[in-house]
Amino acid sequence: QVQLVESGGGLVQAGGSLRLSCAASGRAFSTSPMGWFRQAPEKERAFVAAIGWRGSTTNYADSVKGRFTISRDNAKNTVYLQMNNLEPEDTAVYYCASKQRFTAISPDRNAYDSWGQGTQVTVSS
Repeated sequence: QVQLVESGGGLVQAGGSLRLSCAASGRAFSTSPMGWFRQAPEKERAFVAAIGWRGSTTNYADSVKGRFTISRDNAKNTVYLQMNNLEPEDTAVYYCASKQRFTAISPDRNAYDSWGQGTQVTVSS
């Protein structure tokens, strides 16, 4: 298991930017694929982005391609989500998640076994 703590959420106007961070401890972070998901009120938790344990492989939901960038710093045990040109539809609680070591990235939330507590992102129009 990995312990994950998100930070960086907040209130921003449409068109603005935020950078989310997720600090990890426990299971070796540097060999664990990581993902970001989000959950809006009364909606299911949805995939946003994922990054491989080496950092060379990434995947994005169509709705965020070209606006969001996932990255990781294995020396700091941290994964980031840079969010630019935010839209009101991006309003949600954002969660980071970890998969088992040495596995492939995945957009399936059921493939992740450790989750953070979430951080609220609110985009005003």
